[in-house]
Amino acid sequence: MHGLTVRWSLTGAPEGTLETLRSYVEDESFARFAALDGLRFKTWRARPGEWFEGSYVFVSDEARAAFQESFEQRAADAPSSRLIGVAPEVVEPYEVVAVVRGPAGFRSAARFEL
Repeated sequence: MHGLTVRWSLTGAPEGTLETLRSYVEDESFARFAALDGLRFKTWRARPGEWFEGSYVFVSDEARAAFQESFEQRAADAPSSRLIGVAPEVVEPYEVVAVVRGPAGFRSAARFEL
């Protein structure tokens, strides 16, 4: 499987930026990526005050490369870039070696539940 990490720095971002990003993911981004052809899954991750990222896994390297090329052309104007106030600092492909689903299972949801 073929992955892509896109990471923005939250260092110096305005107070409340991460909550704004959470709402954006829940209200808009989740649905858009749920319909992205060639995407196996996407995870949105964050370390408050440090970074926010999207981690994507695609069905093929061609699907990953096409998305990456398209994204890089508009990265500075992407919704997350506008909300954070900076372009991503990392756009990096990677290989997924393995994925396991544990006994607790997995539920696809616009907001992560503990």
